[in-house]
Amino acid sequence: QVQLVESGGGLVQAGGSLRLSCAASGLPFSSYAMAWFRQAPGKEREFVVSISRSADSTAYTDSVKGRFTISRDNAKNTVDLQMNSLKPEDTAVYYCAARSWRLSNTPGNYRHWGQGTQVTVSS
Repeated sequence: QVQLVESGGGLVQAGGSLRLSCAASGLPFSSYAMAWFRQAPGKEREFVVSISRSADSTAYTDSVKGRFTISRDNAKNTVDLQMNSLKPEDTAVYYCAARSWRLSNTPGNYRHWGQGTQVTVSS
């Protein structure tokens, strides 16, 4: 059974940093592209960032470029999201997702999802 478990969310002041982590099990992790999505109250789930199977390719949504960094460790089956210079508009539930092979920024293309972790940025 595939499991994606996020951790690292919390409450932080604007300008602060958080590091999210996603631990994967039950799948050949190095064969999966990984991504982070987020969903704010009353809004649709939106793409944040993705990373290829070998970490040689990444894609970021414009609003987080230069502030967020995704990384993965295929030996540990983990994918991390370092979030710096956080803004109140980054407040959302952040979800880790896994997709076989290729990168995608479309939620419907991801088969496996974590339960989410809350990130709240106060102004």
